[in-house]
Amino acid sequence: MKLKLIWDFRGQDAKGTAEHHRIHLEEFAERENLSIKTTGVEEKSPVLWTAFLIVEEAEMPMVRDALRPHRGEVAQ
Repeated sequence: MKLKLIWDFRGQDAKGTAEHHRIHLEEFAERENLSIKTTGVEEKSPVLWTAFLIVEEAEMPMVRDALRPHRGEVAQ
C-alpha cells in the first residue's frame, strides 16, 4: 500500500513555503533511498497549500519519525 504524507502551510507565503518544503522532501527521499520518490504540492485555497511525499507502507514509520508530517492518507 502507498501512503501520502502531508504537510500543511497557511498564509500569504504558503505556496512558496510548500514548494520549498517539496525540495527538501525530494532530497530526503533520495538520501534515504526510498522506493518511491514522488513528491508534490497542492493548492487547497489561496492561503492553504500542502506539500506531500508518497511512501510505501513499510517505510512510513521511519519517514514519519524523521519528518513529522501533519497528517497522512492512503495514496490514490
